[in-house]
Amino acid sequence: MRRRRVSDSKPHPSEAVETVPEHGSDGTTPSPAPPDNPDLEGQTTPQMVSIEQLDAAQAQAKQYMDGWQRERAEFANFKRRTERERTETYQNASADVIKLLLPIIDDFERAMANLPADLVSNPWVSGVGMVGRKFERLLENFNVKAVDPLGDIFDPSLHEAISMEDSTSVESGRVIETLQRGYLVGERVLRPAMVRIAR
Repeated sequence: MRRRRVSDSKPHPSEAVETVPEHGSDGTTPSPAPPDNPDLEGQTTPQMVSIEQLDAAQAQAKQYMDGWQRERAEFANFKRRTERERTETYQNASADVIKLLLPIIDDFERAMANLPADLVSNPWVSGVGMVGRKFERLLENFNVKAVDPLGDIFDPSLHEAISMEDSTSVESGRVIETLQRGYLVGERVLRPAMVRIAR
């Protein structure tokens, strides 16, 4: 009978093959090596953050936040101040132009107030009167308000007294006649009203 060499034999699929783990020098069984994972290459183990480091980071973050809020408030103030200055510059320039038109408006109003009786109902005069209404709308568009202080108490900041006269029907210190209307642009006196006041 011919005998098979053990080295040439192959285990049958039904036979279990037992693998004997290799032992280290100290007799313990080594842990299996972790599988290769390219996603974990280059990563470091996270370090613990101390309470002191956390407090310092929070203090620095608060400092940055305070500085940002301060800069934001300063920018908002600068923006409001710039807008106010721009508005004032525009109003002042507009007021200077309107002030040059006031004598023309005065002459036009005097002419319309002293029309001859036979021209009051004339269609041509009615058309010219529309020009006066355009002047009024122009003043309104520039926030210019006419002041007629008849019957008001004399105010030197708004009125210019031409004379004082005795009056039995008007209280002393009040305006008894407006010779020329005054004008305001906002709260600013563009031109004081020329008046006569009761003594």
